[in-house]
Amino acid sequence: MTWQTYLTFGLYLLLMIGTGLYFCWRANNNLEDYLLGGRGLGSWVTALSAQASDMSGWLLMGLPGAVYFFGINQMWIAVGLLGGTLLNWLIVAPRLRVYTGMMDSLTLNSFLDRRFRAPKNLIRIAGAVFTLFFFTVYAAAGLVSAGKLFETMFGIDYVAAVLIGAGVMIFYTLLGGFLAVCWTDLFQGILMFLAIVVLPIYAYTTLPAGSIEQAFAARDISFSLLPPEQTTPAALLAVVSLAAWGLGYFGQPHILVRFMGIRSVRLFPRATAIAMVWVVISLAGAVWIGALAAPMFPGLDKVNSENVFIYMIGRLFHPLPGGILLAAILAAIMSTIDSQLLVSSSSLTDDVYKHLLRPQCGEREELWVSRFSVIVITVVACALAFDRDSSIFDLVTFAWGGFGAIFGPAVLFALYSKRMTWLPVFSGMVAGLVVLLVWKAFHWNAMMYEIVPGFIANILTILIVDRFAGLKNPETEREFETMVAEIKAFRTE
Repeated sequence: MTWQTYLTFGLYLLLMIGTGLYFCWRANNNLEDYLLGGRGLGSWVTALSAQASDMSGWLLMGLPGAVYFFGINQMWIAVGLLGGTLLNWLIVAPRLRVYTGMMDSLTLNSFLDRRFRAPKNLIRIAGAVFTLFFFTVYAAAGLVSAGKLFETMFGIDYVAAVLIGAGVMIFYTLLGGFLAVCWTDLFQGILMFLAIVVLPIYAYTTLPAGSIEQAFAARDISFSLLPPEQTTPAALLAVVSLAAWGLGYFGQPHILVRFMGIRSVRLFPRATAIAMVWVVISLAGAVWIGALAAPMFPGLDKVNSENVFIYMIGRLFHPLPGGILLAAILAAIMSTIDSQLLVSSSSLTDDVYKHLLRPQCGEREELWVSRFSVIVITVVACALAFDRDSSIFDLVTFAWGGFGAIFGPAVLFALYSKRMTWLPVFSGMVAGLVVLLVWKAFHWNAMMYEIVPGFIANILTILIVDRFAGLKNPETEREFETMVAEIKAFRTE
């Protein structure tokens, strides 16, 4: 690392801090401004902040590492994510924006609780507990990414590297709230896109023909698109397991909150187009980087394989442009953790503190509790991230699966089932969680990603409980009809 690299990183971190300072005054008006930016995001900010917060350091470190270590068949994860992203923008985003605006909901948990009229805020509180648990794990994955990045680049202690990354993110998230997070994610999304396009194109020109296939063959890894299972049905089952990542999108609070914050439903067609172009090119680039790294860096273990993006930049680029590309990794990491911290703090503040502990608290008090929550959650996530041997890919897999299995079916039924009530939905969320944890505990995820059985168990439980214990609620049905009418009105304009 040279002075140019340090300069690049320093300027990047100052930009993030400056963004937090700029939006600080906007975040102090009320809780809605701090948590949702006053529901005033444009299409570009919504699209790129949603996708940047979605992909995280996993895009530039976890996915290339998985392709490097397991083979090109890991591209089915990218295929599943692509399909899930498209469906999320098309079938979830518009209805969620209208519905949450109607109910004045600031969090996903508050929306589900009000939508289904759960007694004693049951869905809201349970959802907050689930959110805090899985987002702490998710944030830990991002901090592991930051630690590995700084350790590899600058040779500093891994624990110190984790703390540095956490400190910067806490600073601008505390100051600027949702607007600072979204605008920094816009910058970070652009930087990630630049890196994911430039690096694989240039790296490909440096390799002789056939070197990728030879490198995988030397490690006895198949270059086939199908996973190396003993039978074709088993291979196809593995493909389904990889592609099932797409199911997770319907239940990711840090992505769904972007839909809640857009200025108008009319902006969704443009935002969807921007998001899909970004996702297609970025996922293809990440898979290609993992494949290109195989002949360039043979013999890496699973933990160090997640650093191939860093190694490739160090080998191919001058320190100044290399520093810009390396900053993209930090951008990817920050763009997700800051979103997770804000959503977690909003859940802890709006769902637990206000509605369970101090219903009479004012908005100024809520703002300070939300900021304090950011610090607490970061401290816990740092403690989990201090283990350097933690796999980014494994941590993200578990957290992503948890949100998808617990919240995904609840969101879909909330948006598309007029007669659904609280008891089936709450039962389904609990069933999804239990099946996910049992599947993980018995290591059955080696056969099938735990999101699949958890998601299915959630849906089946909802349908069964609704069949035998469902309760009609005319008020929620009228609200549902109002939401549908508003969506139709927007589409006919």
